[in-house]
Amino acid sequence: MQPLASSTNHRNPALVRHICFVLAVVTLLLYWPVHDFQFNNYDDAQYLTQNPHVQNGLSVHAIGWAFSSTYAGNWHPLTWISHLIDVQVFGFNAGGHHFTNLLFHIANTLLLFLLWRRLTGALWRPALVAALFAWHPLHVESVAWVAERKDVLSAFFWMLTSWCYVRYTEEFKTDGSKSKLLYGLSLLCFVGGLMSKPMVVSLPLVLLLLDFWPLERFLFPLNLKQVFRLILEKTPFFLLSAASCVMTLLAQKAGGAVQPLTNLSLGDRLANSTVSFARYLGKLFCPIDLAVLYPFTRQLPFVEVLSAALLLVLIFGLALRLARTQPPLFVGWLWFFITLVPVIGFVQVGEQSMADRYTYIPAIGLFVLVAWEVPRLFDRVLKSNFFLRMGVPLLMIACLADARHQLGYWQNSITLFTRATQVATNNVFAECNLGLAYDGIGQLDQALLHERRAVEINPFYSVGQNNLAVLLEKKGQWNEAAEHLQTAIKDHPAYDEAYYNLGLIALHQGHPDEAILRFETALRVNPQYDKAAANLGIALAEQGRLDEAIAQYQRALDIAPHNAFAHNALGRAWESRNRWEDAAAQYEAAIRFKPDFAEAHENLGVVLALLGSFARAEAEFVEAMRLQPGSASIHFNFGNALLRQDKLTAAAAQYSEALRLQPGHQQAKTNLAIVWRRLGHNQP
Repeated sequence: MQPLASSTNHRNPALVRHICFVLAVVTLLLYWPVHDFQFNNYDDAQYLTQNPHVQNGLSVHAIGWAFSSTYAGNWHPLTWISHLIDVQVFGFNAGGHHFTNLLFHIANTLLLFLLWRRLTGALWRPALVAALFAWHPLHVESVAWVAERKDVLSAFFWMLTSWCYVRYTEEFKTDGSKSKLLYGLSLLCFVGGLMSKPMVVSLPLVLLLLDFWPLERFLFPLNLKQVFRLILEKTPFFLLSAASCVMTLLAQKAGGAVQPLTNLSLGDRLANSTVSFARYLGKLFCPIDLAVLYPFTRQLPFVEVLSAALLLVLIFGLALRLARTQPPLFVGWLWFFITLVPVIGFVQVGEQSMADRYTYIPAIGLFVLVAWEVPRLFDRVLKSNFFLRMGVPLLMIACLADARHQLGYWQNSITLFTRATQVATNNVFAECNLGLAYDGIGQLDQALLHERRAVEINPFYSVGQNNLAVLLEKKGQWNEAAEHLQTAIKDHPAYDEAYYNLGLIALHQGHPDEAILRFETALRVNPQYDKAAANLGIALAEQGRLDEAIAQYQRALDIAPHNAFAHNALGRAWESRNRWEDAAAQYEAAIRFKPDFAEAHENLGVVLALLGSFARAEAEFVEAMRLQPGSASIHFNFGNALLRQDKLTAAAAQYSEALRLQPGHQQAKTNLAIVWRRLGHNQP
């Protein structure tokens, strides 16, 4: 085994600072465009923009939810808290959230450099490892995707854990008094990593690898007592990893994360896992055709699976054979392999066969292998480092150029999923999300085109059937929409959103009985479905069952206190019982949580007028008209408020506008006639 350079080598401190500066500045410039990027509709909505628990920012209640929730199929409270802080600071300005990811990535890069600098005493090789980590195109996904905060945050704690552990081993050698404190800090940082993303469960095994090299705590010839002592030292880490694994499986099953591909055979999963290892290797060394999602392929060609398996066996054999003479090869390869195992697909989660983001930590192992073994190879074969000195700058330039190109696809959902459909044909998931993206910008026909394409690719994909139904609802094609929802339920009997959308169709078609059944089914499947509870209340109210309706509104708000629509519906219920102050409080809450909620502004205006707060009422009507121009209802209710103040001419103008927008509005005709009579002349 090659000797370890002194870990206390502090030569060239100015050069170390200069390298840190270059790494930070170049990474910042590379990723600077993210401050103009949007949220995407793949998890960003679930994590942020449509997550009622996050939308109001940091609070004691929200922190309690973060620690107790398995929302989105994960238990990662520190990730949730980081999002809560961002919402508190930036609101929903996507650029701020992106910039936080970038800051963590820069911090991880610097910590990685300093960690390997301390581990080995080397300078340029750790700098190369850090530069590859910072600028590799495969890492763009983890940085440019807000919902992948868990990647950069967990890696931050990974680096801190490793740093504290290395310092612990240094103190332990000298029986230093700080060793127990440093060990405790390492454990604490590891807990932080597990509470950010459970993928860090493999860290205890990586610490054993570091014991082998560069720390050289394994003494040769090996004996069981020595090995047992080092493993026993990691026992608290292993116990925490085991607990995290159990918690993760329970959370993902509860959240439905394992649902889409649960019918995969063990053979399918093993074949995909084997091929994925080889594909990750390929993309790390040749990062082309990168995409946000690579669809799962069943029944992979036997030749491809066999070739990948032989490649893995060959690399393992080479790494084991050279473990003592070339430990960076052994440690680098096992780092890569071990850290990929939790996400390689033995337990299939989600719809992807693999994902770029899963390489964020594993790639470090290969970067270490490259930084230590490639120079050795050049030295042995060419007896010169000239080509190495020329090649490294060219490699860095290529990484930067390719990463910047890949970054451009992450501007918004349309660019992101258009690219995914180009990289992988018949990508049903990408087609679905592309349809949602076009729907989000009001291009309904284009959205329908992609959702129909998704259903054509895979008629059994329940999410595609549901998305298509939602678009058909918007076009008023209720019967066709219901057919697609029934198909979705047939393929996925526990699909709460499909039941919910069937309930909405029944409401629109004037069938509250059927709507109640659908919403109740959605709530049985998902008792935390606040929108289903709120709409169940609306259906009950239409049947005159107001007490039951109020109970459902309250249920919705117990689940999601920031549900503006539930607040608005509860306000209408109190209004129907002449509880004007209670109604006003609910409308104000709806507006607080959704400032662009035109109906809530209108309803608040009506109630304020009844309470005699005419100035405030007029302000609410003006805001409602700004948010929803062309609404006859708003003009009519504004006219009523003006009539109560005997502002007859202004009231007449509002009633006239209501009739222009809706000529059949009989109550507006009646009230306008009353106004003209009170003005003393006939209506023109």
